Amino acid sequence: MNSWPDTGTSAALRHKYATDLASDRDGGWLQAFADVPRHVFVPRFYTQGTDGAWQPVSWGDVGYLEAVYADAALTTQLDEHGFPTSSSSQPSLMLTMLQALDVHDGNRVFELGTGTGYNTALLSHRLGEKRVTSVDVDPVLVAAAIGRLKQAGHSPTFAAGDGALGYPRRAPYDRIIATAGLHAIPPALLEQAADGAVIVAPLGYGIVRAQVTGPGHATGRFLPTRAHFMALRSPVTPPDLDAVRNEEPGSTSVAPHDVLGRLQFPLSLVLPGYTSCTWKDGQGQVTAVGLWTADGSVATVDTTGTVRQSGPVRLWDRVEELAKTFTGDIARDDFALTITPTRQTVTYREADGPSWHLPTLSH
Repeated sequence: MNSWPDTGTSAALRHKYATDLASDRDGGWLQAFADVPRHVFVPRFYTQGTDGAWQPVSWGDVGYLEAVYADAALTTQLDEHGFPTSSSSQPSLMLTMLQALDVHDGNRVFELGTGTGYNTALLSHRLGEKRVTSVDVDPVLVAAAIGRLKQAGHSPTFAAGDGALGYPRRAPYDRIIATAGLHAIPPALLEQAADGAVIVAPLGYGIVRAQVTGPGHATGRFLPTRAHFMALRSPVTPPDLDAVRNEEPGSTSVAPHDVLGRLQFPLSLVLPGYTSCTWKDGQGQVTAVGLWTADGSVATVDTTGTVRQSGPVRLWDRVEELAKTFTGDIARDDFALTITPTRQTVTYREADGPSWHLPTLSH
């Protein structure tokens, strides 16, 4: 007997929700979305008002069930400063990634980033709990997910720790999926992958699907879908705006909106982990954009074309280089990933086209 609160309303909403997610490539996932109750894994989420304040929404509140069974990401955890640290991903994006994983009965799956446990539950429903291993760095999230999975009738293998290190005692894995943003595929996951294993993971503002071709080797391409996942936990360092204001101004022909739109995906590969912010006028129009990275590099540009940069990396110079490389619309599935034991390289279009090396990872 299931122990979650499941009213006629929630059951009806869940059925419609699964039907709305329907696509030609099912792979057994739509039945999982129809059967697994998302509200058990998202008993509370947060909405942000126009004043920037976060408000909790939970069972019994007006609009709670409708929001849970809508195709939208939901913020589920905030840190002490009010910054989101965990979320329940957009269901259609979850389905896209699960379909790309191309699971088959009997596959063993490793999941990096347990989060709410909802994706873990979908995997357990599809493959059976004994085939699923999930690791998250946050022990509080892991403990909550264990309880919710038990409510839903599943007990997969969980661990609290660095998901980038995998979980060797359950390896090898036939399928590996990450639900936290990465800068490169962790070497430990490649070592724990079975021959021919499929890896689906968010890299920058995209999702890569790679297949293991040998020890430490894999090749793949990015999916056409846009994505922005919570990054693996790391402190966010705000930009030193006072320092950059004192820099000698330069000029640019690259508009701020290109950084927020057309160039956003390749920039997330060239400057992994970068953060951006905007300034707006009284009408809500963007007047300037700021970029910064963890090494203290900062750049700002306004709509007049005035640029200021400071720090060890000239961030706007990187933007200018990308603007010269990409003169039109950019399709994510034009980017390929090649992995060797010593290097991970993203290439654009042709094998000898523009390429970028992803940051080297170590154990």
